[in-house]
Amino acid sequence: MTTSSTQTVPEHTDIPRHIAVIMDGNGRWAKKRLMPRIMGHKKGLEMLEDMTANCARMGVEYLTVFAFSTENWRRPVDEVNFLMNLFLQSLQKRVQKLHKNNLRLRVIGDRSRFAAEIVQGIEDAEALTAANTGLTLTIAADYGGRWDILHAANQAIQAGATELTESSILPYLSLGDAPEPDLFIRTGGETRISNFLLWQLAYTELYFTPVLWPDFDEDHLATAIRSYQVRERRFGRTSEQLPLTQQRP
Repeated sequence: MTTSSTQTVPEHTDIPRHIAVIMDGNGRWAKKRLMPRIMGHKKGLEMLEDMTANCARMGVEYLTVFAFSTENWRRPVDEVNFLMNLFLQSLQKRVQKLHKNNLRLRVIGDRSRFAAEIVQGIEDAEALTAANTGLTLTIAADYGGRWDILHAANQAIQAGATELTESSILPYLSLGDAPEPDLFIRTGGETRISNFLLWQLAYTELYFTPVLWPDFDEDHLATAIRSYQVRERRFGRTSEQLPLTQQRP
């Protein structure tokens, strides 16, 4: 379990230990090319595979991506069904490659609305990669930040907590055992966090780009990380309190 950035100052690293991503723009990418939206989602899945490999190569320890929100159930039924099938197929086809590359896979969110075969696929993939020591890829599916906080609070109460504090809630949050994200990236031009990791993003550096997710390649990732590297991460302190290596002109 880690501690909250509002309680302690996290370790400073030039390469973010943890990157969180909203992969936005798949449908618009396809529409620009006169293709069905589902083709954008397929291309987006390919980009996630590339992103994972690039992050692992750069030394990122955790990559957390927003694949399907609690609000995405409002989308057209055909698109939701396609996304569910794509998710299952991805688990079945790509988990062996993740395992071969020593990567760990986790899925966070409310699994109660998933089909039984999807839940089984998630459990099998997590079990297969659980002991791996490389990058941890976390996929947020049927996930919402408010759901996460409420679920953690309820779990803490059921476990016997007499007072809800950061320390009592933290172990039950979806990412309670991971460092909070250092860098948040949202592609596609929107500038909001859309109910993603509301607790965990309290002191995360935010990076928004108009680049659509299927076009977000290694060069775009490097640009985002360079943006992170020139920021002062003060966590409530003054610039003068930072080590000289962390102070910016």
